[in-house]
Order: sequence, then C-alpha cells, then structure tokens
Amino acid sequence: MSRKKIALIGGGQIGGNLALIAAQKELGDITVFDIPQSEGMVKGKALDLMQLCPLDGYDCSIKGSSNWNDLKDFHLFIITAGIPRKPGMNREDLLEINLGIIKDVAKNIKEQSPKSFVIVVSNPLDAMVYSFYKESGFKKNQVVGMAGALDSTRFRAFIAMETGLSVQDVTCMVLGGHGDTMVPITRLATVGGVPVESLISKSRLKQIEDRTRFAGGEIVKLFGNGSAYYAPAQSAIEMAESYIKDKKRLIPCASLCEGEFGINGYFIGVPTVIGKNGVERIIEFELTKNEQEDLDNTIEAVKKTVLETKL
Repeated sequence: MSRKKIALIGGGQIGGNLALIAAQKELGDITVFDIPQSEGMVKGKALDLMQLCPLDGYDCSIKGSSNWNDLKDFHLFIITAGIPRKPGMNREDLLEINLGIIKDVAKNIKEQSPKSFVIVVSNPLDAMVYSFYKESGFKKNQVVGMAGALDSTRFRAFIAMETGLSVQDVTCMVLGGHGDTMVPITRLATVGGVPVESLISKSRLKQIEDRTRFAGGEIVKLFGNGSAYYAPAQSAIEMAESYIKDKKRLIPCASLCEGEFGINGYFIGVPTVIGKNGVERIIEFELTKNEQEDLDNTIEAVKKTVLETKL
C-alpha cells in the first residue's frame, strides 16, 4: 500500500515538530512547505530529519519545498503558516496578516489537491478555519481546526499536575472558541474514572479552568518572543493520525456546526469524530444551563472575529 502524502504548510517551530512526530509515527511521506525566502530553511530541516531516521528506523521521505507544484494530489495538509503571537498580542490581533496568508494557501491547495483533508492550526484559529473553508470551497468534512485538541490536553496537564496522578488517566474536554472564552467542561473531567470534582476543590478547579483559558498567553509571556509549539504539534498529529489510520477518535475540534449545540454556520470546538472521510460526525450531548451560556458567549466572540474577515 502506498504511503499517504502529507504537506506541512509553514516550516517554523510547529512545522518542524510536526515533521518529526509524523516521521516517528511513520504516518506517510512528508513535505515541509514555506515561502521562497525560507526554502533553504525547510530543506535544511527536512535533510536533518532524514539523517535522524536511520537512528530509530523511521521509513519515510521528508522533503522541503517552496513550490506549490510539488504538493499535487496530497492526502493531508496541516496549516501552521502565519506569524506567531507576541507578548501583549491576542489571537485577534493576528487576523489581518494571517487572513491574507490563509487565503493564498486555500487557493493553492484547492488547485493542487482538491480532495485532501485539511487541519488548520494558524491563529486566530476560529476565523482562519472559517476563511479557509470559504476560500477553498471544500466540503465541510474536508476542513477542521485544531482548537479543543490542544486546549483539552492543557486542561489534562494542569489536572495531573494538581493531583500528582498520571496524565494517562486524566480525561477531560474543552469546547468553544480557541481563545479566552473557551469552555472547559469540568463536570465531565475524570481521573481513572473518578470525577475530578471529588479530587480538587471547587475554588482550585476554577483557577485551573482560568489557567487553561489563558495557557497560550502564559507561554507567550514566558518565551518573550514566540508561542507554543510542542503541544500544538502533537495535538495536530493526534487529529492527523485518526484520519490516516481511520481510528474514529472523538476529539474536540473546530468543526462546522449546522445546528449542533444551537450553532449554525460557524466552526467551533465541539466533540468531533475523525476518520478516513475526515470530519465524519459531531457528537452532541446535553449541557447544563451554565455550560450552554458559556458556549453561547464563546460563539458570540467567534462571530465577531469571523465578521472581521468580511467573507
């Protein structure tokens, strides 16, 4: 069986880690793509990674390119292209610059690989995935944004750090926009099946929820210049692997809602099944009154950002 062809659009920190993890998991043959000014950089990263493969026996091809013609008939695209956040900058501040980038990327992917599955990571995520969908004309099952996959793993990490228990046993979910209005569904969080509300006080859980909402900004401040890349890369790979291996993982992702959770016509973080057909379905469940209010609040924030795209 031939290998899947994977294109990583953007060769920065996230793109480089995406290439490494995808190679380690032998998900397919990889091309790291960036603008012509960065062609040497992505080709250098690709060559460095190819020289790593023999050490652990990863069998795949890794290339760098700045030519869209090299990405014809690819199966999967993961888009990280755009400028990263800087201290004091929120995701919406990135909109104008990154919107121009995503429009160009959408046009070229549509031209080269119209049947591909696309995972958008670029920020502001909710607007970027919506813009890609509109510009590309792709079907709704072909496009998804990372969103809750990353937010949920951050929530899991903070719960594990607080309890001192294994991260493997922590299960939780974060819905809504990929920003400060995201909605951690704390009542469903468990550690080994035990409700987290039985392990952590209500006041401390509130602090952990808030830390989850602002986790990206916390890292930006610590870095001083740049944003997170290890966890975002692994979060996108979790989604990509479910598609490539038809795993049917249920992952909180920014999917196009058409009535689910009372949302219509917007991409927002909801429980999403990803398989060989891309976004295969959205799983709904009953929210409490407060959770629904919080979700309504986050959709208003998403609508505001999307409105600014003028699409």
